[in-house]
Amino acid sequence: MKSSDLKDLCKEPVFKGFYDSFLQGAKNFALYKCGDEAQALDLTQEAFIKIWENCSSVDFAKAKTYLFTTINNMFLNTVKHNKVVLNYEKNSNTDDKSFQDPVYILEEKEFKLKLQQAIANLNEGQREVFLMNRIDGKKYREIAELLDISVKAVEKRMSLTLKSLREEIPNI
Repeated sequence: MKSSDLKDLCKEPVFKGFYDSFLQGAKNFALYKCGDEAQALDLTQEAFIKIWENCSSVDFAKAKTYLFTTINNMFLNTVKHNKVVLNYEKNSNTDDKSFQDPVYILEEKEFKLKLQQAIANLNEGQREVFLMNRIDGKKYREIAELLDISVKAVEKRMSLTLKSLREEIPNI
């Protein structure tokens, strides 16, 4: 095989090697972005498909950057789409919630919005630690290993996160 063939993503063995090398890292990146394992896998697979479809125009040296940028862009597009869906649901009166107390429904919506906004206001490090611990159920030690930081740093981030959430949402 020529040395130029080793960097041609359109060659199946080269692409397979690229895929095997970066699958776990890309999936983890997507997971930290979205917090949902199934969605993270979907984003990762879609990104690899885009690279395969555009293999002739993707420079091998920049393929990793292209992969992670694609995942990030697809995640942001998903967030935009979800906002549209949520706005539609909020503005449509198709839900039959007549069996629930209207005050409870209103308080629930307000709390969800406050919580989503409070989580969105966290810095990326705090949000990662919070979601990995509270949503994924990971221990501080596991989070520290995944983020390549100390357990004390994880504890500090979580402490600041909880303090911030308590300030934004009283009586949480």
